[in-house]
Amino acid sequence: SGNKDAYSYFRREGKENLRAIAQSAFDMLISRFNPIVMEGAGSISELNLREGDIVNMSMARYADAKVILVADIDRGGVFASVYGSIMLQTPEDRKRIKGIIINKFRGDLRLFDEGRKIMEEICGVPVLGVVPMATHIHIDEEDSVALGKKEYHALTDKINVAVVLLKHISNFTDFNVLERHPQVNLFYTNTPQDLASADIVILPGSKNTLDDLLEMRKSGMTKAIITARQNGKTIIGICGGYQMMGELVRDPYGIEGSIETLPGLGLLPTKTEMYSEKTTRQVEFRFMDDNRKCVGYEIHMGRTSSDKPFLTFADGTYEGCMVDAKCFGSYVHGILDNQAVIDFILKPYVKDAAQTTFDADTFKNRQYDLLAEWLREHIDIPQIYKILENND
Repeated sequence: SGNKDAYSYFRREGKENLRAIAQSAFDMLISRFNPIVMEGAGSISELNLREGDIVNMSMARYADAKVILVADIDRGGVFASVYGSIMLQTPEDRKRIKGIIINKFRGDLRLFDEGRKIMEEICGVPVLGVVPMATHIHIDEEDSVALGKKEYHALTDKINVAVVLLKHISNFTDFNVLERHPQVNLFYTNTPQDLASADIVILPGSKNTLDDLLEMRKSGMTKAIITARQNGKTIIGICGGYQMMGELVRDPYGIEGSIETLPGLGLLPTKTEMYSEKTTRQVEFRFMDDNRKCVGYEIHMGRTSSDKPFLTFADGTYEGCMVDAKCFGSYVHGILDNQAVIDFILKPYVKDAAQTTFDADTFKNRQYDLLAEWLREHIDIPQIYKILENND
């Protein structure tokens, strides 16, 4: 279906093929799983976008789904938001809304007891729970908006990891596990001077490799990365970042836009060519000679030549390019979620080897356990089960 800017995507014309793809994906899932949880995107009451909407109430109608409206009280105006969102629906869609959850509440929950009753009275829909802000739980952020809170801030007693803040950054959750490591200080930056204090520089994935590569050249970021490499820093590229680290990126078919060819950073002996066919798959691999099982996934539209691979997939094929322990790249997202990889990249910088152990899987699973406990405490889960079981 291709890439679209926001204006093109939200126009009504040409949406039916996209809608058919989404509906086909749902049909495949419903044939295998029950129940299906569908997450909305944005507001359900954008009247000017409703006819062209693929998600939200449009998808709820197709799936004949029960809808639970989740409101962010931290933004303010929660009564107007909830009431307006419900009352602006068509009568048919309004009947689908079976409950309300108030999220991100701050302060004493008892202060909202009356507000809960008022909301149920004016909306005619039960409030299933009021969930307090959970600052003690650390799970992946929903989108890149959160990156603005992780600006440059180097620390002398930590291993400083700089992630290049690309204009079209993608898959930013690749760095969440590394960010939680007790010896790591991870920050995002698009300022060349900030790389001077970094021990490790990571080029992340991009939704438009060539455009981001051009922007880095204009801003001086490319020169700063090359200088960091010359000064003995570790440089790692993931997916689009891996493509940028090579000698050349070509887009002869205009997959990403009007830029046909750009030289890369020249840090890896690779060349990349863009193709319309997208690679999407989950992978198991071995990192170099480490026998620990590693996992990740690929989602990219380019092919990169390499005669220095360092990952061995479960099917015996190879991937990535490594010129030495401080300069390598790979298409595999989630590569930094694996302990074998984290141990390898931090090894040159650790001051106390006894402190390097960090069980990422245990940490991540514990966070989701905490989230489940938090939601069970503050939401009427039995009532949600009844809503699922009710055929009305």
